Amino acid sequence: MKDDNFLRANNAKHMWHPMGHPGEAIEHAPTIIETAVGSTIKDIDGHEAIDAVGGLWCVNLGYSNDVVKDAIAKQLYDLPYYSAFAGTSNPSAIEASYVVREFFAEDGMARVFFTSGGSDSVETCLRLARQYHRIKGEPNRTKFLSLKKGYHGTHFGGASVNGNNRFRINYEPLLPGCFHMPSPYAYRNPFNETDPAFLAQNIAAAMEDEIMFQGAGSIAAFIMEPIQGAGGVIVPNETFMPLMREICDRHGILMIADEVITGFGRTGAWSGSRHWGVKPDMMCCAKGITSGYFPVGAALMSDAVAEVFENGDEEAAIFHGYTYSAHPVGAAAVTACLSETVRLDTKTNAAARGAQLFDGCVALMNKYDIIGDVRGGHGLMTGVEIVSDARAKTPMDMPTMKKIHQATYDAGSMVRLGGNNILMSPPLVITKDEVDRVLVALDAGLSAI
Repeated sequence: MKDDNFLRANNAKHMWHPMGHPGEAIEHAPTIIETAVGSTIKDIDGHEAIDAVGGLWCVNLGYSNDVVKDAIAKQLYDLPYYSAFAGTSNPSAIEASYVVREFFAEDGMARVFFTSGGSDSVETCLRLARQYHRIKGEPNRTKFLSLKKGYHGTHFGGASVNGNNRFRINYEPLLPGCFHMPSPYAYRNPFNETDPAFLAQNIAAAMEDEIMFQGAGSIAAFIMEPIQGAGGVIVPNETFMPLMREICDRHGILMIADEVITGFGRTGAWSGSRHWGVKPDMMCCAKGITSGYFPVGAALMSDAVAEVFENGDEEAAIFHGYTYSAHPVGAAAVTACLSETVRLDTKTNAAARGAQLFDGCVALMNKYDIIGDVRGGHGLMTGVEIVSDARAKTPMDMPTMKKIHQATYDAGSMVRLGGNNILMSPPLVITKDEVDRVLVALDAGLSAI
């Protein structure tokens, strides 16, 4: 490994970073994280911080799980790669598919299609949704409905159903036939409705209206996150997802639950959909499926969807996949990670520590009038919205947000910025003391401005 002087001299000079301006990265060199243990990261200057981002919503088991690391190492020696395209398989992939199917059996999932990550999983579900209707003799069902503020990855399909223009404008025109409903965002919405239950009813009415306008027979699927993550940790009313499910059923529209963030215990339940008592037709998974130790995702199908494909004619052949679908090393990581996830009962700790983090942020809101809203309360997903004028709900400017971010890191916690939101999604194994340290650091970051 090159020495620290080499790393500093070459930081951001040769590599473009996701989700940022290349010029800004050169002018303000990124923090170089060198090592990590448990929930703590350390940069090359020796500064330690609690990782309140969990890598990127993904390092559920923290950075020190030897069971997962050993499984990856062993599989590298046994079989580092083989294709899972039609005609061949590998023991690791077979075992992992069984484990994932069992994990989400309560959600009604019956089949697993492995991908390389969350964006791949979304793309897979969108493509298979169109194919599903074609097999059933409804080839005109090609359109997609989704929610504003939603995030579904960066492929053209995922970007097209994304509900945040930051991920769309520079890449348009995107996939045609994608339409967005208002977000269940009680703090800001076009109905000026602050009651989450009434807001849910308003959005349901808007969705019914859009379906009638587009023609139900033209719509393939509706995709939503059970709790919107990157959009600002937007928690819907408990009636919202069941309302969407009922509308989809009535109009023959598939429901896709994007569980890339919310799956595997992040919300205090093994899936976000279970909070709302909904069984989707398809699910997108990634992140916590390997705790970020290996790039793996999965698209899951219900029995009803699987039956259409498995009993279909030649149009049911799936000409879609990735070189690394069902990668044996990734599959070994999946099996080990989910075994550890269950053994450690991470969803229970996520619920307890999530409540602690949420309550602590509410206390900070009472202290700082620049906090306009605190969202979360379901596991380890918390969003803190920063405003320059609380009455007008004016979003805080980015230079100030970056000052808060840096001051919070200097005080001992890495958080993530999403526009004028501070987003936190720490490892699901974080301790009570570590959550307190996150809150102390955030307090220092807010007081710095």
